Amino acid sequence: MAIGIKLHRRYETLRHETLESPDRRKYWLFQLERLALPILESLVEEKLKERMPVETVPGYEEERALYTHLEAFGRLLCGIAPWISQEHINQEEEQRRQYYAHLCRKALDSATNTNSADFMNFTEGGQPIVDAAFLAQGLLRGKGELWDKLDSRVKNQVIQCLKSTRSRKPNPSNWLLFSAIIEVFLYVAGEEDWDPMRIDYALLQHEQWYVGDGAYGDGADFHWDYYNSFVISPMLVDIIEQMHSKAPEWEILYEPIMARARRYGGVLERLVAPDGSFPIMGRSMPYRCGAFHALAQSVLLERWPQHVEPAQVREALTAVINRTLDAPETFTTDGWLRIGLCGSQPQLAEQYLSTGSLYLCSAVLLPLGLPEQHPFWQQQAIPWTSAAGWSGASIPLDKALKN
Repeated sequence: MAIGIKLHRRYETLRHETLESPDRRKYWLFQLERLALPILESLVEEKLKERMPVETVPGYEEERALYTHLEAFGRLLCGIAPWISQEHINQEEEQRRQYYAHLCRKALDSATNTNSADFMNFTEGGQPIVDAAFLAQGLLRGKGELWDKLDSRVKNQVIQCLKSTRSRKPNPSNWLLFSAIIEVFLYVAGEEDWDPMRIDYALLQHEQWYVGDGAYGDGADFHWDYYNSFVISPMLVDIIEQMHSKAPEWEILYEPIMARARRYGGVLERLVAPDGSFPIMGRSMPYRCGAFHALAQSVLLERWPQHVEPAQVREALTAVINRTLDAPETFTTDGWLRIGLCGSQPQLAEQYLSTGSLYLCSAVLLPLGLPEQHPFWQQQAIPWTSAAGWSGASIPLDKALKN
């Protein structure tokens, strides 16, 4: 694909300059373009299914091809929506934002129009509820640009596609949040038949599954993985942020959920090693820097971890982005992500994972929704906690969150 090749070559000429420059935002923006352009321009042309490869566990290509395109689009939108929805002072960046906002709206039409060659699967198999939820989360995060500016025909298409996932039965795990956040978006979009029970059930079950110190079990069991960041904490925060005032029992949960998310963001910040690496543990490691979704969200909402400066988080996340997206062979020559954590590592794939799944890495880019004059972007570089501690500098004590 010419777009992917062109973007890949442009990136190779710029990445060292932007990494060595204090202008971190420029570097982050290029990563956003690198991830977004092949997906969005292909969707606008109704050629995503034709162009995007389906890398997965050998033998599962046909099965995962049913889901991978909605995965790519929903997960990308989840990460880039705050940038799309924020007008920018810099004229060049604002022109780029408007272009991508236009692409996203056109892509929403292609993805939900039954006459489109890229009409996506919202009904077959269990997986569609997952990525319809990421799509809904993206629409919540970028409502002004991604929803309000759609014409009524496309809005109706999107609503019908999201409602069609109601026939999917979510597993008793983080999947409850997928059905819940879809209902949240339906409420925000003005649908009268939104279902409060799906929201209530997800919130109350996760309250039962809270294990302490900012972390939840994924269902009844706790897992050593990053699903508290990939899904659980960010979706709980977005759900309760929108809905806490709609029922007294939800209002009670607002402060605990937000406090736990802030604490968990602090844990994630401390997990970033001085070289930008982080522990390899649990499922879905090829989501790469998407493991820091929850920390990126805490930045966007300006709920900083305690004893951490905005610039420390910026530098930590920049190091993680560099470590996971700049390794050789991370992208194909056409600009599509490959399976892996650091480069191409197909052995890290689970059977549910394919090319589209990988675009959850875009969730790390949520802070681009902050204006360029924000302290997150303007503060002088400060070493993050592990970088400072392992250099011998003084760092604050870490303390658990008590109930």
